Amino acid sequence: MSSIRTSFTRRFALGALTSAALLASVPAMAEGQMVDVRIINRENGRILPVYSFKGDLWVAGEPGARYAVQLHNETRGRVLNVVSVDGVNVVSGETAALDQTGYVLDSLQRYDVAGWRKSSKEIAAFEFTRAPKSYAARTDRPDDVGVIGVAVFSEKQPSWREREDSRQSGRDAYGKSAPETRSSALPKSGAASKSFRFENNGPVEQELGTAHGDRERDRVGQTEFERRSRRPDEIIRIRYDSYDNLVEMGVIPVYRGRSRDPSPFPAQRPRWVPDPR
Repeated sequence: MSSIRTSFTRRFALGALTSAALLASVPAMAEGQMVDVRIINRENGRILPVYSFKGDLWVAGEPGARYAVQLHNETRGRVLNVVSVDGVNVVSGETAALDQTGYVLDSLQRYDVAGWRKSSKEIAAFEFTRAPKSYAARTDRPDDVGVIGVAVFSEKQPSWREREDSRQSGRDAYGKSAPETRSSALPKSGAASKSFRFENNGPVEQELGTAHGDRERDRVGQTEFERRSRRPDEIIRIRYDSYDNLVEMGVIPVYRGRSRDPSPFPAQRPRWVPDPR
């Protein structure tokens, strides 16, 4: 059976941002069947290009840059998005799990998850930082630094009897309630250990994480959402690290040993027959 979970919904849809994807990293979004996910550099408004490598999707973060996880609901109904950064639920601060709270988006709605939720009116901005200074590492959870996750749940539709009872009582099928939080689930801050990824060229230490940045205004409402199933309809995972680390791992291809300046039209030939050499 599915259960009613209290989640957050944006009061209004946000406008789309212009894509600045590079040809080498098409597409610029992680395309799910239900929700498209983009990582936005908030310093310049650009969408970070997505690189596909060995079954994973990667983006290169810029140290010190604020960023947002942009969600776009492409379905005809409401969906619940349980969002995690570095293995931490971005709304409650708990170690992330699928049955936790998240953001509810209406059909075709777009919303930028730009920080750790501090209240219904405020967030602490996401900011790329050195992994030991990340929020997860500072709360003694460094093992999953470097990954962004979105678990998408579709909504259970009320039965004919439930709709009829709601109509007769003159109330909505979905009421209002306070969000469920469990402060005891938050671990105590402690010394951060190092996290490594093992690639073909040997271990590469995770360089970037996500900091608990400056406070910003970001207003949301509260709603109830009954999941159609305990299992998410889809899970979108995006890994991230510094540009240099992604080059070293081979995620971003780099052409070395070039003996001349690059030409935009390397196959272009002179108009006339050249002299022999």
